[in-house]
Amino acid sequence: AALGLAVMSGCSKSTEPEPEPIPDREPIKYYTYSVVNEFPHDPEAFTQGLVYDADGYMYEGTGLYGESTLRRVVLQSGTVLLRRDIPAKPGGGTYFGEGIDILNGKIFQLTWLTSVGFIYNKATFDSIGQFSYATEGWGLTHDTSRFIMSTGSAYLYFRDTSNLALLDSVLVTDSTGPVNLLNELEYIDGEVWANIWLSDTVARIDPSTGYVVGYVNLAGLLDSVEEQSANVLNGIAYDPVEQRIFVTGKDWPKLFEIQVTE
Repeated sequence: AALGLAVMSGCSKSTEPEPEPIPDREPIKYYTYSVVNEFPHDPEAFTQGLVYDADGYMYEGTGLYGESTLRRVVLQSGTVLLRRDIPAKPGGGTYFGEGIDILNGKIFQLTWLTSVGFIYNKATFDSIGQFSYATEGWGLTHDTSRFIMSTGSAYLYFRDTSNLALLDSVLVTDSTGPVNLLNELEYIDGEVWANIWLSDTVARIDPSTGYVVGYVNLAGLLDSVEEQSANVLNGIAYDPVEQRIFVTGKDWPKLFEIQVTE
């Protein structure tokens, strides 16, 4: 929401509080893209989390009740090498899978409204634990020392990598105010890249301040025919060795390697 100042005619002093000044910051940069490569993607994968691992495989978490999965995927072909369904709820029912992250040989997977996350052995996908949090679960990534989590709000939450305990949070803002609907996350060269839900936009965020330093417009990746059966953009992965950026979406037939330019 844009900041505004109420003006009351006939009054010498407004009864409305003065808005907080927006701190000085560098102008937001705006980016477009070019497609470097296209890869097949399961058009029935409701993508919630996407990670490219050093082993050369893509790992994907998918959502929807009764359909949520964890997958190891061959990037070049889209072939699913290993898949497991998200664990069932105690006493019956299903979870809605959300973002994933990989750290120290483990995969961490959030759920949407149930405040429960699951931990798996990366090699086997065997369940090795779970964790809890007090918010919704949307996106998950990590920097050099902490997990970074989104909840669909304008906040990023920082969590301990050993026990997932909450350490801190930061409000994400641009020049007009808070930036809501932060979804799938990826940590890229000191920035947090976040899908903005229901849009073709990725926000590039300075995690130390919460300031949006750039927006990437990814409109037009799918053609008009592909868009008819696809859902929203969601899924960012990064290969730090080759400096490759990958993006896809929920129920998209393709996964793209892109190059971003200002």
